[in-house]
Amino acid sequence: MNPKSHPLNRRTFLRGSGVALALPWLETFAASNQAKDATPKRFLSVYHPDGVGLPLKSDPAWNDWSWFPRGGEKDFELTKVLDVLQPLRSDITIYSGLSHPAARNVHGHSNADQYLTGAPVGGSGPYQNTISLDQAYAEHAGDFTRHSSLVMSTNGGVGGPRGAQTQSFNREGRPIPAMNKPKQIFDLLFVTSGKDAAAKLARSKSALDLLIASTRSLGRQLSKHDQQTLSQYLDAVRDTELKLEKAQKWLATPVPQVDTRNLHLDAEPKEARLYFQTMYELIYLAFLSDSTRVATFQLGRENGEGPHDLLSMAVGLGSAHGLTHAVKSPGGWQNLGTYNRYQAEEFGRFAQKLKETPEPNGSGSMLDNTLAMHGSASSSFHLSRNYPLITAGGKNLGFTNGRYLKFGTGNEDNQAGAGIVSDEGWTGKMAVEELPLAKLFVTILQRLGVESDEFGGQTGTLTRV
Repeated sequence: MNPKSHPLNRRTFLRGSGVALALPWLETFAASNQAKDATPKRFLSVYHPDGVGLPLKSDPAWNDWSWFPRGGEKDFELTKVLDVLQPLRSDITIYSGLSHPAARNVHGHSNADQYLTGAPVGGSGPYQNTISLDQAYAEHAGDFTRHSSLVMSTNGGVGGPRGAQTQSFNREGRPIPAMNKPKQIFDLLFVTSGKDAAAKLARSKSALDLLIASTRSLGRQLSKHDQQTLSQYLDAVRDTELKLEKAQKWLATPVPQVDTRNLHLDAEPKEARLYFQTMYELIYLAFLSDSTRVATFQLGRENGEGPHDLLSMAVGLGSAHGLTHAVKSPGGWQNLGTYNRYQAEEFGRFAQKLKETPEPNGSGSMLDNTLAMHGSASSSFHLSRNYPLITAGGKNLGFTNGRYLKFGTGNEDNQAGAGIVSDEGWTGKMAVEELPLAKLFVTILQRLGVESDEFGGQTGTLTRV
């Protein structure tokens, strides 16, 4: 498939390639009062656990293997960790000095849950999360596509409180299970359901109607505590009902036809490069076919173990999580930096593909209409501060790239917390000020078209972005 050969006119694109949805799909946009030829706005969040390498300046490894660039906003210099993104330099922005205030004293093993939410889930005790950034946008854009969002991870499922294996949480703060098998994801996106599915959906819908009616009458007979329990249960039922209604709405619409030559649907994390690239390819195809405009991809879970530990094998290293604990061993900083480089390389490969693909339904490239974010909720060893963040694309959304943006005060050289190799480091006090990451999230939502001035307990946007 040659992405550059796709014409920019949507109708020609539909007739010529068969990649996007058929004409009946366009009626959804008319029904929702959105112009038929409105250009999609897309969002992707890729999360990697365990933070990044931040040696002290006095360490010989600092020159090559410190994650953050050196220099100013526009004259920054990428180290060996991120130099694989040099071809995309004018299309990326790197951030420092941002974190979630509620998580700054949370151990790095417990902080992934709040990365896209900013919620005060804490490190122990009662647990309540809030809606994630991707789902806040999915509520806005989900009606325009067959799937409201695509939730993926290497480990799959939801994990547990403070050990999330998904980045996505709904309006009630419940985790949304992530998919991790390429064949499962492909079938969801591109395999026709058929008439049997319609009958099954109809039966399910009837059963839900009866269930809701029955529980409403039952509620009057229950204690206050049980009524609360029932209310939480009905929330989950309503989620299912909404999904069923959406599925019925799209059932008669032909699924997109896509080029599968770059897919390896049987790939597993132990085949790291093949697996990684196939998962990114699925996101690309989902965006290209406008099957969804929202996706998350989590590369493992905090505290290691599980399939994601195998990803570091792609660069000849051991356990991914173990790399953060071995930075003081011979070659330790280089090993962690090499793995961080690999993560950036695959993210860059995805962004480059979006850049090379003309927007099927608008101006510029797909990357111009997509904001792809890559980051972690830790910087140095278990330290929930100074999140290492990269965004790519979004030119047509109002983002100006080719910059290294430093926020806050007292850590302009990213040495606060650098060189940490034990838990004593993350518990120590740091005399630096960081800005709330949620302000960047408000900015992102607004530029995606969501009318909101608040997210994650923070009000207002992030300046200079």
